[in-house]
Amino acid sequence: MKTAVVILNWNGRHWLEKFLPTVIDRSPNSLVVVADNGSTDTSQEWTAMHCPQAYWLGMDENRGYAGGYNHALKALKESHPSLSYAVLMNSDIEPLDGWLAPLVDFMDAHPKAGAIQPKLLSYAEPNRFEYAGAMGGGMDHWGYPFAQGRIFDTCEIDEGQYDRPAFPEVFWASGACLMVRIKAFDSAGKLDPLLFAHMEEIDLCWRMWRAGYTVHAGAPSRVLHVGGGTLGALSPQKTYLNFRNSLLVAVKNLPTRTAMRIVAARLFLDGVAGLVFLLRGQGMHCLAIIRAHGSFYRLFTRFVMQPGPGPKAWPNAGYVRRSIVWAYHVQKKRTIPFS
Repeated sequence: MKTAVVILNWNGRHWLEKFLPTVIDRSPNSLVVVADNGSTDTSQEWTAMHCPQAYWLGMDENRGYAGGYNHALKALKESHPSLSYAVLMNSDIEPLDGWLAPLVDFMDAHPKAGAIQPKLLSYAEPNRFEYAGAMGGGMDHWGYPFAQGRIFDTCEIDEGQYDRPAFPEVFWASGACLMVRIKAFDSAGKLDPLLFAHMEEIDLCWRMWRAGYTVHAGAPSRVLHVGGGTLGALSPQKTYLNFRNSLLVAVKNLPTRTAMRIVAARLFLDGVAGLVFLLRGQGMHCLAIIRAHGSFYRLFTRFVMQPGPGPKAWPNAGYVRRSIVWAYHVQKKRTIPFS
């Protein structure tokens, strides 16, 4: 067995009840793993009773997304040395029939592919792309991420517009359902726990590019994602993490001179965003942006000094040399390409 489907769980028995039997049924020839982040509910008892074929990997504390998956993959390599691939799957994912084989076949045929995601569709509206990653992501010149099928809060209807080529290269693949080549995961330096939440997968995929691997999205594979289970779209904490981590990821993976130009521009751009929040009566989001920049400057040295697995540079795919903020808010463009 060479593929593990690893579901990170923390007090999520309701999601296991809803989706784990389907994941097991639709993931043949794979090891389905529940990597438990120190849950205090009855997740383990329910899994043992209703899905005994799932491999339970318990941890003694909540290590978060990055720490949890780093620990789980390390333990799985030791207990199942034949594994080549691991799918990092959120517990609120429903995979559709035949979702796994196209990903495995592609990775088998492309040994330099480090990561790949399926087409991510909304569980509530299966004909619409889901916010967390849609059909794979990119990033603009000022460090703002977007996805094919989702720009800021606009999620497109899936009409097959991103289906060709079948497995295009992308800047980053979504951490909601991310297949990684375990060797590439290790070579890139694993997930960074310092980011805590949001954009860990962008940082990981960027480092995979730097290590000489490629990143892809696969339209022949489809899953449905509920989304918003950890932090809601309107959460000031999510605003804080998104603004802070986008800056940290940029200074970590770009040459210092390029990164400093981005930081300088973002002082203005993020200030405008904060003013917009304030005018809308969303003062807590404005405060979150101020907090984000304060935290960024405190962590700056720790991130800028990380050497990483290869030269610091933009990846070969998904980098847009323009502002998506301008394209979206001023030019009213809701899809890519922006021209």
